[in-house]
Amino acid sequence: MMPGPKYAGTEAVSVMADLGAVCLWIALALACYSVVGSVVGKVRGSAELVISSRRAVYLAALALLVATLSLVASFINRDFEVAYVAAHSDLAMPDRFTWVAFYSGNEGSLLYIALVLAATASLAIWRAPQRVQDTLPYTTAVLMVVLAFFVLVMGTLANPFDKLAIIPPDGEGINPLLTHLGMFFHPPALMAGLIMTSIPLSFAMGSLIGGKTKDEWVDVGRTWGIVSWALLAGGLLLGSWWAYTILGWGGFWFWDPVENAALMPWLGLTAFIHSIMVQKRRGMFRMWNIVLINVAFGLALYGMFMNRGGPVPSVHSFGSSNLGWVFLIFLGVGVLVPFAVFIWRYPLLKSAQNLDSMLSREAAFLINNLLLLGIAFVTLWGTVYPLISRLTTGEFITVARPFYDQVNGPLFLALIFLMGVGPLLPWRRATPASLRRSLLVPGLTALSVVVVLAALGIHQPYPLLAFGLGAMVATGIGLEWVRGTRSRHRSRGDNYLAAFLGLIAANRPRYGGYIVHLAVVMVALGVVGTSFFNTQLDVVLAPGESTVVGDYELRYLGTVEEPKENRTEFVSTVEVYRNGRLERVLHPQRSFYPSFNMAATRAAIRSTPVEDLFVVPSENLADGSVGFRILVNPLIWWMWVAGPVMVLGTVVALWPQPSPSRVMVPSRTSRAAASAGATANAARPTVA
Repeated sequence: MMPGPKYAGTEAVSVMADLGAVCLWIALALACYSVVGSVVGKVRGSAELVISSRRAVYLAALALLVATLSLVASFINRDFEVAYVAAHSDLAMPDRFTWVAFYSGNEGSLLYIALVLAATASLAIWRAPQRVQDTLPYTTAVLMVVLAFFVLVMGTLANPFDKLAIIPPDGEGINPLLTHLGMFFHPPALMAGLIMTSIPLSFAMGSLIGGKTKDEWVDVGRTWGIVSWALLAGGLLLGSWWAYTILGWGGFWFWDPVENAALMPWLGLTAFIHSIMVQKRRGMFRMWNIVLINVAFGLALYGMFMNRGGPVPSVHSFGSSNLGWVFLIFLGVGVLVPFAVFIWRYPLLKSAQNLDSMLSREAAFLINNLLLLGIAFVTLWGTVYPLISRLTTGEFITVARPFYDQVNGPLFLALIFLMGVGPLLPWRRATPASLRRSLLVPGLTALSVVVVLAALGIHQPYPLLAFGLGAMVATGIGLEWVRGTRSRHRSRGDNYLAAFLGLIAANRPRYGGYIVHLAVVMVALGVVGTSFFNTQLDVVLAPGESTVVGDYELRYLGTVEEPKENRTEFVSTVEVYRNGRLERVLHPQRSFYPSFNMAATRAAIRSTPVEDLFVVPSENLADGSVGFRILVNPLIWWMWVAGPVMVLGTVVALWPQPSPSRVMVPSRTSRAAASAGATANAARPTVA
C-alpha cells in the first residue's frame, strides 16, 4: 500500500483525484454555458435563460470547491500518485502546511485563483444592486470568460490532478522558505486581490456593453474595487513582514519584479477608488474611471503573467512554468478588448459636471490619480527595462532599488502632501482665504515638526519632508474628527465617545478613508525610519563574547543543535543588555535542509514602537562561533501596525449603512408647512 500505513489506500485517494479532474471540466462547461446563455438570453429577452445562466455561475463555484477539496484531500492522504502532491509535499510535512502546499505551485495556485474568482463572482452577481440588473447578464458573461480561461488552462496545460506513471515512496517536500506564518496569508491575499480586479472591471464593461453609460455601476464597482485593493494592500504588507522575519537581510522590500507586479495594480486601484467617489458625488470623471479600472485590470493580468513564466526572473515566480506565452496572450486580450469597448461607447460617456476650479477636492483627486499612475508606470518601466535591454542590446541590465527610490520617492512624498491637503478642500471651489484657514493648523504643525527634528540633528531632506507631511496629514484628520465630535456633542448631547462613534457611522466611506490615510502615514514612518536611520553590524561571536550595537550590548552564550525529521536546527541564545540591565534573551535560529541543500533562518526580533533590534545568524562555524547580522531598525514597528489599521479603515468604509427607519420623521419643510397649517386653522373662525 503506497505511500505508507499512515494514509488511506491508493484506490480511495485516486478516486478523490479523479473527482477533482472531472469537476474541472464540469466547471469549464458551466462557465461556457453561462457566457453564451447570458448574452443570448439578454439579446432575445429570455428571462429564463438569463436566470439559468446565472445559476450556472453558482454551480461552477460549487464544482471548483469540490475540486479544491479533492486536491486538499490528496495532500492530507499524501497521494503521491498525483504529480502535484508529490512535487509539493512529503511524509515529513506537518498537516497544517497542507493549505500552503495547495497553492505553493503553479497548478494549485491556478485552482485557488479560479475558486476565488468563481466564489466572489457568485457573491457579486447574487448581491448586485437593482441599478445594474438590466446589464447584469453582460457582466456575468465577462466574469465567466475570465473564469473559463483559467479553468481551460488547468484542464489542458497545468492540471493539478495529473498522475505519475510510477508512484514515488515519498514526495519532494515543500520549500523551507514557505514554512512560515506569512505563507498562510501573503500569497492567497495577493492572488485573490489580483483576480478580483475582474469584478469591478466586469461591472464597468457590462454597463458599457448594455448602453448604461451614466453612474449605474459606480456603487458596486467601488465596493469590489475596495475589497480587491484591501487584499492587495494586506498581501503586500504581509509579504514585507515575511521577508523581514525570514530572509535574514533585515529589509522588508526588494523591488522584486513580482512584488512590483502586485504593487502596480494596487496603485491603479488606489486611483480608481478615489476617483470613483468624484463620479458618485458629482457625476464627473466617467471616462477617466473606465480608463482607471481598465489599467488596474491590465496591470493585474501583467502580474499574473510575470508569475507564470514571465521573461523577467524573480524569486517569486514559478520557475518551472511554461505558461508565459498563454498569459501573455490573455494579457493582450484583457487590455485590448476593454479599451475597445471604451472607445465604442466613448461618445456616450460625457460627465454631468465639469471641473470648476483647480482649488477643489475634485482637482486634488485628479492630481492624486496622475501621481499614482506615474508611480505605477515608473515601476513598470523599471520592471520591463531589463527585458527591453536584452532584446535591443543583448545585455541584461538589472534595475535596482536606487532607481525606484530616487524616482518614486518624490512622487510618494507628493502623494502624502495631497493626502493632507485634499480632504480639507471643499467640493467645486475653494477660495484662497478658506484654504488658508483650513491649512493653517496642519501647516504649522508640519513646520514645527521639521524645526524640532532639525534641532535634534536630522538634516536629510527626505526624512524631514516625510515626517513633516505625515504630521500634517494626521493633524488634518484629527481636526476633522475633533470638530465633528464637538458639533455632535453640542447638538445631540451625546458624550464625546458616543459623538465620535456617531460621527464615523454617519459618513463611513469618508472616515474609513481617513483611517486608511493614517495607516499610510504609519507605513511612511516605518519606511523612512528604517531606510535612513538604521544601524547594521555583521560580526562573528564565540560563546561568551559580546558586541555593542547602538545602545545595546549583545552577549552570545552558545548554540544548540537539534536534529529534526527533515532538517537540523541550530538555535542560538543571545542576551540583550541595555544600560547594563538584561532586557531580553533572544533565540535566533538557522535550519539546514539536506533534501533541498539549503539553509533557512528565523530572525529573533525585539520590537517596540521606537525601534526593532533584529538578530539573525548567518553561519555556524566548526569552533562553535556563529556569524550574526545585527540591526537596529527605528520605527519599523509602525509599518506592521499599519496593516490592522488599514483593515479597520476598509471595514468602516465598506460597512453598510443602517436600514432606514420605518417611522417617518417629518422634514423641516413639512414641519414648517404643518405649523403654518395649524396656525391658519387656529386663526380660522369656528363654525357652529
